[in-house]
Amino acid sequence: MQSVDLTHHFLIAMPAMTDPFFAKTLTYICEHSDQGALGLVVNRPIDLTLKDLLDQLDISSDDQLTGRFPVMFGGPIQLDRGFVLHQPVGEWQSTMAVNEDVGLTTSLDILRAIANGKSPRQLLVALGYSGWAPGQIEHELSQNAWLTVPASPTIIFELPAEERLTAAMQLLGVDFSSLSDEVGHA
Repeated sequence: MQSVDLTHHFLIAMPAMTDPFFAKTLTYICEHSDQGALGLVVNRPIDLTLKDLLDQLDISSDDQLTGRFPVMFGGPIQLDRGFVLHQPVGEWQSTMAVNEDVGLTTSLDILRAIANGKSPRQLLVALGYSGWAPGQIEHELSQNAWLTVPASPTIIFELPAEERLTAAMQLLGVDFSSLSDEVGHA
């Protein structure tokens, strides 16, 4: 399969996806190159709020601000590590710019800033990430495991988690319930 850069794209799991980590998920691709791909599942909240996470890290925070903010399951790799997807990119200790508008930060300074009310304008916090070896995502696309569409920050940052998959499908003009779980090629 021809090489394609899926950075700042959504991967939409097809109905036939049986992998329990990715069934019915919307994954945001933060980086995709000939070295592989890294992304975060953005529609699967876990039973943990940002307040709970900050408490575990001994970072005091405003309960009203962080107590209702869900933490996402970002993927099955490094489940003990936090990832903050945010707008604007900002200047944190360990930030990868996805593009000129979106950053991915893994350093504690961003969590301390969030706790002190100095967070980026938009953010999504996840534990773990999703990763693909070189050529793996291309192979999975050729097997019809995923649909792809350019990502919309509005979907990531402004919609509730349970609405994100449907909204991404609407970017393609497709209703998820109308998709077949049969794999085939014309």
